[in-house]
Amino acid sequence: DPDSGANGRLLYSLVNNQMNEFDIDENTGQIFTVSVAGKAGVFYLEVEAADQGTSRLTAQTTVSVIVDSSSSNNIVMVTLNQKINVVERNLAEVKSVLADNLAWNVYVIDVYSNEFERKARSGADVTYVAIIAFDKANREVPAEDVKRKLREQNSNIEMELEKIFSTSVSAAIEEPPAEPATPELIATIVLGVLLACTLVAFLAYVALSVKRKSLVTKRAEVVEGIDNPWAAYRAGSLKSLAELEGTNN
Repeated sequence: DPDSGANGRLLYSLVNNQMNEFDIDENTGQIFTVSVAGKAGVFYLEVEAADQGTSRLTAQTTVSVIVDSSSSNNIVMVTLNQKINVVERNLAEVKSVLADNLAWNVYVIDVYSNEFERKARSGADVTYVAIIAFDKANREVPAEDVKRKLREQNSNIEMELEKIFSTSVSAAIEEPPAEPATPELIATIVLGVLLACTLVAFLAYVALSVKRKSLVTKRAEVVEGIDNPWAAYRAGSLKSLAELEGTNN
């Protein structure tokens, strides 16, 4: 809506009130899932946009949402040699090129490079686009079939993407980069190392204690083998003194 002021401010809502499964951001129109656990199939959402003028104008459209519980098994990663912020600006066109060449319905699941560029929205010229495809009967297309079709149509896809990005584009099938360790994983590793160090220190202490006890026992046995060495020393001293006195006399 090109109007300004209240006439240009649009608010979005779900007309058929499917708030149990989905929700919508009234300011942006972005649709979210609330709870679709255990559910599968196609959901049709009636979305209404309304301006805030004195005589409110509205428009409605139908949004189809496909829910499939096994979708994670058939996600395919397409790697583009473009910055992530550039890909995001042209994401609708990228999706259209992929759908036209695959002859299936293509949905973009995620767009990212790595964690640093995900925050900066720019950086390395590598962007990963996670997609999933459905055939005309809304059945999920196996990942291997999607990859095969992408390889067959690779030249056409790259040629059409070059028109969108106005530069040479390479589109490849690749596994996503490894995600950085989460704080929880780091904490678990650190805790494990500390526990291991504590165990080693405890075992060393036990071993040292056993060794000391063994040495003390051996010394005690040696001392017991000498029949009161202090008494013998004292007796010897007294005897020597008596002999010395006898000599003087």
